[in-house]
Amino acid sequence: MKMESLVAPVLILLAVIAGVLVAYSAARRRKAARGAAPSQPAATPQELARTAAGRLTEEQHRRIYALIAQGQAMAAIKLYYEVTGEGLRASRDAVGALAAHPQPYVGKEPVPVLEEDDDEPQRFPYRYRAIASKGDVTREVSSNMLNDEIYGRIRTLARSGDTEAAATALTRHSDISLKQAREFIALLDD
Repeated sequence: MKMESLVAPVLILLAVIAGVLVAYSAARRRKAARGAAPSQPAATPQELARTAAGRLTEEQHRRIYALIAQGQAMAAIKLYYEVTGEGLRASRDAVGALAAHPQPYVGKEPVPVLEEDDDEPQRFPYRYRAIASKGDVTREVSSNMLNDEIYGRIRTLARSGDTEAAATALTRHSDISLKQAREFIALLDD
């Protein structure tokens, strides 16, 4: 009799243990499927807002804040999701952080163009010959301060219409006068 009274509680206990094991196994599989990234410290809401604003163009920034101001959080999340490619949860968190900690639009820093302000251009161990011709007129510049890259930049300047900058760059990297450089560049602008 006593044994029969213990069977029901033991079966219930076994069912609970089995349920816990199944739930634990499913949770481990889901975590493995997500690619269990190493744990990183959670960003503060202010940092998240700064990062989120940095991913937006000026127009996107304006549109998202307009939606937030109108109380259209779902539309703002959808727009952020579409323009950044972040996941839905990350987009929700980003828009929430942007709403809680408004960020001004900070334009992207322009990539500085390296100007060649050195006193002396680099000298190469060889002489580079650049030849330009149009019809019967041919000009040649030979210099050990020219190479393919520099000459390519000079040609690009000439073809884009900035002939004065091209002529100046050519005189800087050769021993010809500005007048001779302008004549040479005039043959390149086609």
